[in-house]
Amino acid sequence: MTRRLAGRRSRTRTERKRGRYIMARPARGKTSDIAFDATLRAAAPFQIRRLDQRQKVAFAIQPSDLQRKVRVRKAANLILFVVDASWSMAVAERMSATKGAIFSLLTDAYQRRDRVGLVVFQKDRAMNVLPPTNSVELAQKALADIPVGGKTPLSAGLRLAFEIFQREKLAHPDVLPLMILLTDGAGNVSMGDLPPQQEAHLVADRIKDAGIRSVVINMEHAAFDQGLAQTLAERLGGPCYTLHQLKAESLYQAVRQEINGGS
Repeated sequence: MTRRLAGRRSRTRTERKRGRYIMARPARGKTSDIAFDATLRAAAPFQIRRLDQRQKVAFAIQPSDLQRKVRVRKAANLILFVVDASWSMAVAERMSATKGAIFSLLTDAYQRRDRVGLVVFQKDRAMNVLPPTNSVELAQKALADIPVGGKTPLSAGLRLAFEIFQREKLAHPDVLPLMILLTDGAGNVSMGDLPPQQEAHLVADRIKDAGIRSVVINMEHAAFDQGLAQTLAERLGGPCYTLHQLKAESLYQAVRQEINGGS
């Protein structure tokens, strides 16, 4: 359904009456964008059988003949980083790599018209540190001083990311959303009455059901890994990468591979 090519904007099928007409499919009740050429071809073999109908019209068309246009248009990616900024020994390295990857992606975004954003969660809340943008200048200002430390409100971070994607989808219906979640998967703060992990998994289910692509970057040290990030990735329906020596370039390549259709 979607082709992702490096160095240019992603091509995606669209239900809107914009984009290049590439083929036709049976309308099946959707009559807002009829392909007249394909409809005429579909009806042509039945003209002899429809002599009664042709007493009133020169060319007999029935609802089963109707074909609708399949269009493609270039759509921008929306890449939202969702970063666990709770206290850990790796937090400084994590932030350095995340900032480096964001700047690398913003360089691409200038040509591709993609946009990049950043959500950070720590203590008891999630913050929209960098609203979706393709401005390197805005990113530099937003990323200059990110707070770290405290507990891990994982479900709050996921919910804020989901809300941002929903707003963006309303404003830009053809946008291709991608969430890059950097965490060990161990939430310990709830928004409501449910246990933190259960609450986070329920929000993850909503993200998956909304068709939002996700990639989890497991930030837990291999010696202490309990598989929580992998479990969360499975709930999100996306891959889970483990980067023991995380550098900006490796994170950038992992994200770019996902955008370009890599596994």
